[in-house]
Amino acid sequence: MNGWLLTLARGVYCRPTSSEQPSSLAWQQLVISLNALLNFPVAAGGRTALELQGFSHYVAVNGTREAHLFSNEDLPGWVSCVPVNTKLVFHSARKLFRNREVPPLLTAEGALPSREHSGFTVQTWGHWEYPLPVSTPERAILEVLNEVPQSETFHQADVLMEGLRNLSPLRLQGLLADCRNIKVKRLFLWFAERHNHAWLQKLDRSGIDLGKGKRMLVRGGKLDTKYNITVPESFVGSV
Repeated sequence: MNGWLLTLARGVYCRPTSSEQPSSLAWQQLVISLNALLNFPVAAGGRTALELQGFSHYVAVNGTREAHLFSNEDLPGWVSCVPVNTKLVFHSARKLFRNREVPPLLTAEGALPSREHSGFTVQTWGHWEYPLPVSTPERAILEVLNEVPQSETFHQADVLMEGLRNLSPLRLQGLLADCRNIKVKRLFLWFAERHNHAWLQKLDRSGIDLGKGKRMLVRGGKLDTKYNITVPESFVGSV
């Protein structure tokens, strides 16, 4: 290509890495560019973050691969015009937590910010090991449960929760205390008890607001009287 730039969308360009023009970009390239070039904090979260960290290789029933991305603000309009190699699903990082936004890659002083508080980590991607922000497993599973039962099924969530045997109680404590969503917190504890995870015993439940009243998650389901949520009857008493 003799150094020419490729046009991805109006006003958006990339430098090709080979003589052939790519039909689409890897979604990781888009996320890394937003963070590194525009200082626009975006992270892979939810089921995507768990897959990246080896907790799941689940593929949607319809065969469509999805990348779940979380940002503090609405993404620039041109992002939806950039051809990527998978379906992008965007979420608000502020919807689920009060004080745990996606941190920038660098602070104003050029240093790496602490991500322990917000529940994010950084993986490297590609030959040049570019930094890719990703939700920690503790945060990612709460992001998944926020989508149950609308776009994530009880079965999907159950399989993911079963494999999370080594979560950090300290990180979980902070995330659950800061979580806005009562349904998510009740469902998380219900799944944790269902799979008898050892880290559950180290959580201080007095610091987790579980709200009041019932939450109907499944029509025709069975009410769990401890957490006041309806769950599929097929899940009651089975592991």
